Amino acid sequence: MAAGLASRLALAQLERHNIDPAPLLARSKLSAAALRGEKRVSVAAQIEFIEEVSRATKDDWIGFTMASDFDLRELGLLYYVAASSRRLEDAFRRVERYVRLGNESLVLRMDKGATYTIGLSYQGAARYLDRHQMEFFALVLLRLCRQLVGKKIVPLGASFVHHRSGDMRQVQRFLGCEPRYDAYSDEIKLEPSLAELPLVGDDPFLNEMMVKHCEDALRARRTNVSPFRTIVENAIAPLLPHAEARAKTIAHRLGLSERTFARRLEAEGLNFGDILDHLRRELALRYLDEGLQASQIAWLLGFHQPSSFSHACRRWTGKTPSEHRRARGVGEPAMA
Repeated sequence: MAAGLASRLALAQLERHNIDPAPLLARSKLSAAALRGEKRVSVAAQIEFIEEVSRATKDDWIGFTMASDFDLRELGLLYYVAASSRRLEDAFRRVERYVRLGNESLVLRMDKGATYTIGLSYQGAARYLDRHQMEFFALVLLRLCRQLVGKKIVPLGASFVHHRSGDMRQVQRFLGCEPRYDAYSDEIKLEPSLAELPLVGDDPFLNEMMVKHCEDALRARRTNVSPFRTIVENAIAPLLPHAEARAKTIAHRLGLSERTFARRLEAEGLNFGDILDHLRRELALRYLDEGLQASQIAWLLGFHQPSSFSHACRRWTGKTPSEHRRARGVGEPAMA
């Protein structure tokens, strides 16, 4: 579940475009009353709703659009416990610990080495279904960083697991750098010296009180253990474009032996090949609707030959990629 801030911001985008939200909310299994009442919502429903809003408003960068101009104080407890910290690293350690108060699926990790890396991942939510929410989170964190220290911080780099192509100038304006897509992980990289910067709102007394509130909220909030299938899917997704989505590799990334991994799958009635095939199918249908070329889709899904993807597409849909596009009313992609 999530606090629903991203859903409420998406709803506001529809209102700005004079678009009736009712059918989009219904398809996403959300209600306007729940959002306006600031009720918690399903993370999966939020991901779907933001995707629906992106299509309806014809804004393919809706996550960045939403993250770019709202008042960061709407983050609630998370904002104040960060803003009252002493240094930037202290603030992000607070965010790392308490981020699940806002979104139970989001996991942050901070790694201070040659670069100061903020890693983002999902637990209990399917990463491959999302583009906009992850981009929203990345820009919110970067805006928070800039506001807390009172400086226009430009990241050394940023990366996202999902696919993007085309003109990147708009996203460069949002982030200040050109992000890398089809990456192994979702990350923002900063200069390590930034971690020591003092915050403009340093308030030790307020921070002590906010930490207590956050700890109380953590104890009160019950979170669901993520299903193993989702964990496996989220491990597979970033490996697809690199043709490395093999059971042995996934087991290693999950810290399991191949035998233990196989036993876990079997215990839950799962099959690695079926999970991989389902994931490829869902992404293939999305990419076809987005107008990507069949050869590009084949690469993104880890097929060695475009013909292998065409055979898989016929098995999934009963149609070739071109036939599927025509049936969906999607034009043929332009030549690269």
